[in-house]
Amino acid sequence: MKDISTTDAPVRVACCQIPVMVGDPLGNRVSARAAIQAAADAGARIIVLPELANVGYMFDNRAQLQAAAETADGPSVREWELLARERDLVIVAGFAEAGDDGLVYNSAVLVDKTGRRAVYRKAHLWDREKDNLFTPGSDAPPVVDTPWGRIGMLICYDLEFPEWVRIPALEGAELLCCPVNWPLYPRPISERPTEIVKVQANATVNRMFIAAADRTGQERGQDWLGGSVVVDADGFPVTRITLGREAMLLADLNLGEARTKTISDRNDVHADRRPSLYAQ
Repeated sequence: MKDISTTDAPVRVACCQIPVMVGDPLGNRVSARAAIQAAADAGARIIVLPELANVGYMFDNRAQLQAAAETADGPSVREWELLARERDLVIVAGFAEAGDDGLVYNSAVLVDKTGRRAVYRKAHLWDREKDNLFTPGSDAPPVVDTPWGRIGMLICYDLEFPEWVRIPALEGAELLCCPVNWPLYPRPISERPTEIVKVQANATVNRMFIAAADRTGQERGQDWLGGSVVVDADGFPVTRITLGREAMLLADLNLGEARTKTISDRNDVHADRRPSLYAQ
């Protein structure tokens, strides 16, 4: 793991659980702007928005998606940059990215008061995303130094792959910010959604904070879980789980705690790894 030097002061993290709709780019920007401003007013300095927060998810075809996608310096990202600069924020948000290569990517951007710091393209595509809509990314998840700690990014289905989550963890990510769109699926009564359970598992096996910002509402007949959560480095949720409705989840985190990987006097979740046994 890289040597890191960050503040030990607590930082307030917000996951903004908002509705997003295909065909309403202006409305989506307004909703995102209002959520960011409300979170900043509540003291948040790191703010996470859902996956594809600029365009929605339920596209009929590729032409519809291409018409809605924006470049990494398009109006949505520029507005997030402006808000980050005005309020001294780190914002992580999902967006449909129109690449210079003519392809469309399911991407996330990290911006702060200095501007755009990193763009990540989702590597593991979910269900209809594979139907000639998005192109999977192939670059490793970035980890960015910020005034409050080292922040990594993944998107939704990427969290299903422990090998992929491990990459930013080994690069020293203290907080993994994950824009997600989790469809609502049936589950046994009283059981926590497995999407949240997987976030908890990824956090504890890496001793890394994770903030997953889900969306809410219904879009073209698809109901969304609305399962945003912030999880500590021991794998426990530190925000209430507010399923199925618009919400802002706030957590005060000391990201420096994620630098310690020990779980007992003689065990370290990174140092005890035996990578030579895992190679396929």
